Amino acid sequence: MPLFSADALNPGVRPREVLGWALYDFANSGYTTVVLTAVFAAYFVGAVAGGESWATLAWTAALSASHLIVMLTMPGIGAWADQHGAKRRLLALCTVGCVLSTASLALVGPGAVVLGVLLVVVSNTFFAWGESLAAAFLPELARPQAMGRVSGWGWSLGYVGGMLALGLSLAWVLQAQAAGRPAAEFVPVTMLITAGLFAVAGTASLLLLREHASPRPAGPDTGLGAAWRQLRATLRQARHYRDFMWLLACAAAYQGGVAVAIALAAIYAEQVVGFQPQQTMVLIFVLNIAAMAGAFAFGYGQDRLGHKRALALTLLGWMATCVLAALTTTQAVFWWAAAIAGLCMGSSQSAGRAMAGVLAPPAQLAEFYGLWTFATRVASIVGPLTYGAITWITDGNHRLAIGSTALLFALGLVLLVPVDMDRGRRAALASPPPA
Repeated sequence: MPLFSADALNPGVRPREVLGWALYDFANSGYTTVVLTAVFAAYFVGAVAGGESWATLAWTAALSASHLIVMLTMPGIGAWADQHGAKRRLLALCTVGCVLSTASLALVGPGAVVLGVLLVVVSNTFFAWGESLAAAFLPELARPQAMGRVSGWGWSLGYVGGMLALGLSLAWVLQAQAAGRPAAEFVPVTMLITAGLFAVAGTASLLLLREHASPRPAGPDTGLGAAWRQLRATLRQARHYRDFMWLLACAAAYQGGVAVAIALAAIYAEQVVGFQPQQTMVLIFVLNIAAMAGAFAFGYGQDRLGHKRALALTLLGWMATCVLAALTTTQAVFWWAAAIAGLCMGSSQSAGRAMAGVLAPPAQLAEFYGLWTFATRVASIVGPLTYGAITWITDGNHRLAIGSTALLFALGLVLLVPVDMDRGRRAALASPPPA
């Protein structure tokens, strides 16, 4: 059976379009893998900020600032995209913005803390906007009963892209280190590699992907003001979408823990477990392989087990991972913790995106994925910033910080209990088109 089987897709959707959509995950995953996780995060703390006690907090604060911008803007941007049938157009703009700002990170050297912070804020903001807009295409492409596996296809291909960007970067780093070059010389090149791969794959994705939504009839006001009024109306009707709102609350909790793993895995590996930079890159490579397998396998398992049960299993796995990472004293055990984290990362992110698609009204996909992004960015502020604050207050106790992250996954599990997927889907389909 072909990977993008026709029975999984909506009428009129061709497999090559799904491939184009999945290619966007392939394109942007290099940014999270190389910039946020494996290379630039540790470089910022150790070289740019000189390993100061406030360095980890400065890194998490930069990420939190970008997440705050996305929180305040993405729901309105999503509502505007729905009104104007402009998801693809806005996605192209976000791609250009993220590529250019990622390439500019090559200018950040030791001591350039302010420049590094500003460019991380800009690049991560464009990345998050693009990620949300791309996710809003999912319900237009996949049938509801196949949304888990199609989401899993995208996430798994995304991890392939992340591994390619990391593999090319690792090859360059090993070559540069063999020649005796310092990190200030070889890390900037990895930023250019990541930006270049994003540009090439993102362009291919946009060429294959087409806009399915049509602009709505023009009213007296079709600008951002009308978009925000539509968003306020949706929030006033939150009771009608109570299962979607419970899912948002669940995501706001557990995605905080996922954000910790993405933003701080390299820092934890080097500061606590004693990994060298090249070991950290190999570690993240292994984590991505596990995440790819988790996203792909759980995508099919999610459609069979049910969305809610599949997500609950991954949250339990995350809790075990945090405890294992906090207690480990050897690199060997930490490798196992990273492998488990990878499996849970791929499956939990894919599952959440698919669940949001099932519960979102078909006429308001970008808007509801904007709300989903709002919840995940709240999590991305709370999780890493709490981790950074704990390390600062405890004079660098990363073990306590990672152990406390398990509480975020436990809270997510509790908030998942009230979600009823069948009831939520009925509410989404019964929703009248917005005025």
